[in-house]
Amino acid sequence: MPGRRAVEERLPSLREELRVDFCIANGENLADGVGITPKLADKALASGVDAITLGNHVWRRGEIVPYLKESERVIRPANLSARAPGRGLTVVPAADGTEVAVINLLGRLFLTPVVSPFEVADDLVGQARSRTPIVVVDMHAEATSEKVAMARMLDGKATAVIGTHTHVQTNDARILAGGTAAVSDAGMTGPHDSVIGVEAELAIRNMRTSMPVRFETAQGDVRIEGVLVECNADGRATSCELVRVPVP
Repeated sequence: MPGRRAVEERLPSLREELRVDFCIANGENLADGVGITPKLADKALASGVDAITLGNHVWRRGEIVPYLKESERVIRPANLSARAPGRGLTVVPAADGTEVAVINLLGRLFLTPVVSPFEVADDLVGQARSRTPIVVVDMHAEATSEKVAMARMLDGKATAVIGTHTHVQTNDARILAGGTAAVSDAGMTGPHDSVIGVEAELAIRNMRTSMPVRFETAQGDVRIEGVLVECNADGRATSCELVRVPVP
């Protein structure tokens, strides 16, 4: 798959070029666009990803269930059922040994988590800050309003609130008044000559006819997209910049 190949082939050198100490990837679509498997998670981690967050497709590949029970670097949305395997918060050391807390949340619109992310976010950030002042939240949500609201709610508490899920990088990377970096969507690593990663003709056929169509991953205009956040030792962000790197 072009997105996976881009990460495996380009991420190690990109980390050096951008002087990245810690890399978080949303791995929601690693397995042919839907879900993730243990093998693919391990390959992403071996390619330079330090922590992987997930989303609404977390259970689409059954083999991931026992993996999530044990993994400390691959997390699922924290506001799923408390009985679900895995964790929604983890703390992983960066390249220099600094601990970084990563929290995964799932928005409400169209995604129907068990608990609202706004009910659990403060407690999760509090738990994270008991370990480290550097806290990054992946807000995996459909609605821009939910992502902006979460960033505002956690301003001054989290280092960064990064939106994922909609596959289109948004032009609102910023530092909020309290020192929290925020962006509504970090973008998509994969083929952009497409309809959010799918062969355009197939997606259009489905939308025009409302008939079932087997989607296939597109191949053209592959990019790595994301956001680069810098912060002080106290966890306050000092810069937040979009990243868009073509991968031939």
